[in-house]
Amino acid sequence: MSTRSWHLVSYDVRDPKRLRRVAKKLEGYGERVQYSVFRCRLDREALEKLRWELGQILDASDDLLVIPLCGGCAGRVPIHSTGDRSDWSESPPSFRVI
Repeated sequence: MSTRSWHLVSYDVRDPKRLRRVAKKLEGYGERVQYSVFRCRLDREALEKLRWELGQILDASDDLLVIPLCGGCAGRVPIHSTGDRSDWSESPPSFRVI
């Protein structure tokens, strides 16, 4: 069984046509956080597939950054300017550590 985890995906693509293709591809995997930053909840297989698909689009002059986030880190990432974190959090723990 494979578990999904959050990833921040950021890109800098030099060509407008490739830029649109990369953005369209990422829209199928996650949600746009900023202009060239997406958040995606992926398992290992989906992450490998995404990297391969983006590799088919990107050129050597382009940049791609994929940052995996642990559950604790994802829960502390503010969404937009509202600071709403509910979409990032894992299931709330059933206990509290003091």
